[in-house]
Amino acid sequence: MQDSILTAVFLPLALAFIMLGMGLSLTTKDFKNILVYPKAIGLGLLNQLILLPLIAFALIQVFGLSGAFAVGFMILAACPGGATSNLITHLSRGDVALSISLTAVTSFITIVTIPLIVNFSISYFGEEGSVTLPVLQTIIQIMGVTVVPVIIGMLLKRRFPMLSVKADKPVRIASAVIFSLVLIAAILKERASIVEFFIVAGPVSLSLNIATLVLGFFLGTLFFLPKRQRMTIAIESGIQNGTLGIMIAATLLKNSEMTIPIAIYSLIMFVSSAIIIVVESIVRK
Repeated sequence: MQDSILTAVFLPLALAFIMLGMGLSLTTKDFKNILVYPKAIGLGLLNQLILLPLIAFALIQVFGLSGAFAVGFMILAACPGGATSNLITHLSRGDVALSISLTAVTSFITIVTIPLIVNFSISYFGEEGSVTLPVLQTIIQIMGVTVVPVIIGMLLKRRFPMLSVKADKPVRIASAVIFSLVLIAAILKERASIVEFFIVAGPVSLSLNIATLVLGFFLGTLFFLPKRQRMTIAIESGIQNGTLGIMIAATLLKNSEMTIPIAIYSLIMFVSSAIIIVVESIVRK
């Protein structure tokens, strides 16, 4: 019963709160930035929506994963960047406006692409016995815990601008705490086999994280983007909305084993993010 309450009630509410906090940092200008930074936005979307799932799929093949772990990685790859990527972009002195714009746009687009990628993965990697995602119902469910809270947050910011500014920092801190609790809960659920799972999923997680970060920065360089935008695209490509991924696996698919690759990747992405922040601060001194 406790697991049922956690996955059916707490996890969706936690995600909705995190997305509400992201909405408090958004304005309609962030969507207009598609016209201001067309090349940067285009590269970011290419990395996030197309290259990330393809790289994840290729690494799964290379490392010989199948079943729940393979599907777990594809769920992660299908998810957009989260509010965490905006914070890391800020701390590493990237282009925060671009980061927020990319997160906002991908959060809207992936409500459609997630069920398509996840259902393909369930079929391809031999998890036909698992619950599949009804496309329309899943779109509505994901909208309810991501897009709707974001819109509410944006409306609150427009209606109560001063209150939104004051609430921004506490909400960010609370979101980080909530994400950490979700991550810990996912790991504790499978604690008996966590070392074994880390041995299997760790190399794929590390490879995927490094590959997406490097590719994002490389493509930005190839297309002559300023360094701040290159850094932002790299971070948006390598930092995923782990809470959404865990909710899809645990709540919608009702498969706790699929949450393990997502949880392990989330741990690794925080380590790589810390390294980026430290290196960038040293370089700027």
